[in-house]
Amino acid sequence: MRYVSTRGGGEPASFSQAVMTGLARDGGLLLPESFPDISAELSSWVGLSYQELAFEIMRFYITDMPEEDLEDIINRSYSVFTHPDVTPVKDIGPINILELFHGPTLAFKDIALQFLGNLFEYFLSKSGEKLNIVAATSGDTGSAAIYGVRNRKGVRIFVLYPYGRVSPVQEMQMTSVTDDNVHNIALQGTFDDAQLIVKKLFGDLEYKDKFNLGAVNSINWARVLAQIVYYFYSALQVMEKSKSESVSFSVPTGNFGDIFAGYVAAQMGLPIKHLYLATNENDILSRFFNTGTYSIGEVVSTLSPSMDIQAASNFERWLYLRAGRDAAKLSAWMKTFSEKGHLEITPLETGEIDSLIKAGSANTDETLKTIRDFYNSSGYVLDPHSAVGVHVALNAGNDDSPVICLATAHPAKFPDAVDRATGKQGLATTPQIEALKDLPCRREILPNDTDTIADYIAKTIRNG
Repeated sequence: MRYVSTRGGGEPASFSQAVMTGLARDGGLLLPESFPDISAELSSWVGLSYQELAFEIMRFYITDMPEEDLEDIINRSYSVFTHPDVTPVKDIGPINILELFHGPTLAFKDIALQFLGNLFEYFLSKSGEKLNIVAATSGDTGSAAIYGVRNRKGVRIFVLYPYGRVSPVQEMQMTSVTDDNVHNIALQGTFDDAQLIVKKLFGDLEYKDKFNLGAVNSINWARVLAQIVYYFYSALQVMEKSKSESVSFSVPTGNFGDIFAGYVAAQMGLPIKHLYLATNENDILSRFFNTGTYSIGEVVSTLSPSMDIQAASNFERWLYLRAGRDAAKLSAWMKTFSEKGHLEITPLETGEIDSLIKAGSANTDETLKTIRDFYNSSGYVLDPHSAVGVHVALNAGNDDSPVICLATAHPAKFPDAVDRATGKQGLATTPQIEALKDLPCRREILPNDTDTIADYIAKTIRNG
């Protein structure tokens, strides 16, 4: 399997090159040249463990690694999860909840970043090189990336997060890791500012090559690949149990990486009827899929900070496929958006923007009400991100396929929102979070300036 840039530049890359490069040298995102059709495999995959299923799916995409090494990396990556199913599915009333928060940092990002951390270490051990990871986070990617690479040989990580715009627990999870290879940067700006700085650093090819930069954000294809697995894992279980021939998913969405993994699963042949794209007040994506207009606005701080994003970096991958893999057309669209902050796409003949993706949103009051009502009716506690997805699913109208809602974070990461919603104290807690409260923390507060960040990273590497 080879990987090509959405912008059309350069030679196709191998999987290892795609992982270690992250962003293509022409500024595009890497995608496989084609998606395998696994329709004939589905029945034989029913009943496989999470690790077994991950191997069956990933081997289609990873063709430059011995299969026994891939199996070992998969098994080590998911041995640190606290639930034997890794991503268990729970039937809660009218919907199914796919719990993606049983990893070290209690968020769905662990599923991809534990795997990616092991990939980095594996490929670096083969090459003898060192890698400096630079990542932007709106909350959960940072801690998951840090836990994925802390103390790994040959890897150093710099995480940029918007100062004052992540939850206290999210910040504590990042800054309490004081390993020598971990550097947290509290940026005086928004997540979009942090993401733009990271893209500029990667776009400066001389700087990128000099300091051997690598990416863990969902621009890295390995992130999307790892997330594809739990769509298959949950769908096969729910279809077997319900005797249904298809399923739908509701996905809390910020940077478009998680829902894009579901989109790829559908292209591979997983019978997904609908992907419900769920946003909070930062609704640029839900507006787009309802109107065809992609128009950037101001970032609004909400109860679900990991979704407080305007420009979604993975959206480019969907646009590339929508353009029929026409890199020139995609590049023109991205140039228009970069210059005007605005982009319009012609609907399909059906009037839809995408026949698979349906979009909705939930504001603060609706999010709180969903947490409260869901708890009162079932005793189940949702975090605010998952509540956005549940709200959109429950208000989507009739769907004759079972609906699986992705629970992307443990509610203990957002106790204030849960307390406010339910009127009860202490519902959202876990020993892992409590254990962090007395740990020393380390961070650098820096201005929203690309040159300042670049200088800090360079100086740290030279002194390292």
